[in-house]
Amino acid sequence: MAGKSIHLVIIDPQNDFCDLPSDYCPALPGKPHEYETPALPVSGAHADMQRLATLIDQGGDGLTAITVTLDSHHRVDIAHPPFWLTSDGAAVAPFTQIRAADVCNGRFRPRDKAAAPRVLAYLEVLEANGRYVHMVWPVHCEIGTWGNNVHADVRHAYNRWEEKFGRVVGKLIKGTNPWTEHYSAIKAEVPLDDDPATQLNTAFIEQLKMADTILIAGEAGSHCVKATVEHIVENFPAAEAGKLVLLTDCMSPVSGFESEYESFIDAMRLRGVRIARSSDVLPELLANAAG
Repeated sequence: MAGKSIHLVIIDPQNDFCDLPSDYCPALPGKPHEYETPALPVSGAHADMQRLATLIDQGGDGLTAITVTLDSHHRVDIAHPPFWLTSDGAAVAPFTQIRAADVCNGRFRPRDKAAAPRVLAYLEVLEANGRYVHMVWPVHCEIGTWGNNVHADVRHAYNRWEEKFGRVVGKLIKGTNPWTEHYSAIKAEVPLDDDPATQLNTAFIEQLKMADTILIAGEAGSHCVKATVEHIVENFPAAEAGKLVLLTDCMSPVSGFESEYESFIDAMRLRGVRIARSSDVLPELLANAAG
């Protein structure tokens, strides 16, 4: 490979985030008529990942590095239903938003009552940051599960790239701390003093700064892609925002968050980030491979 340094960053291309057709979903062991199903499927994500896999296969000779981020949670997590109860001890439904006031007035509480002060402090900081209202998502990307795995087409494509060039696709795991939401691959929404894995990932930022171009794809455009890119731009010199290229046909928003996604795209365009499609960058990758 020759020419410029082009780094492809694939954010959370995992089964649980993809609207997979039935033939991509394996049968459950011992239950031949029951199948794994994505926990939090994003409409359009399967097609996004297929386009991305095609880009890697067709333009991979022009890539110098690939990094995959992996959303990775415990079942009991502050953003999952098993963590929470209602005031009367009932389960909390997925897609419930919880604010600090809800904990103060007893509308919702952590299942572990002793955790209430810590949870309240977390929600207060989250709200003060003004980026997100705390959401209880379906249990997703649980460590060790099929849903945590990478979409098969993307994995096979980057495996072929690894074998062709003898390079390793970097894996960046995020979300393992159950006390804070971790949309971004750069840092948690509320970094914790006692867990460096939730704090600013300066090593990855420095690695990205070494690239001439950073292609970004993944799911979901309204949350993990958005949060990651915002944090990258926040930690890059303003003049280097143009290194980033958002592949908008290789990402989609969570249903109901389309306006947040569009606002994100508009904001990044204003910051100098390039907005493109995979078909736009393929000629550049081919030219880069040719040197």
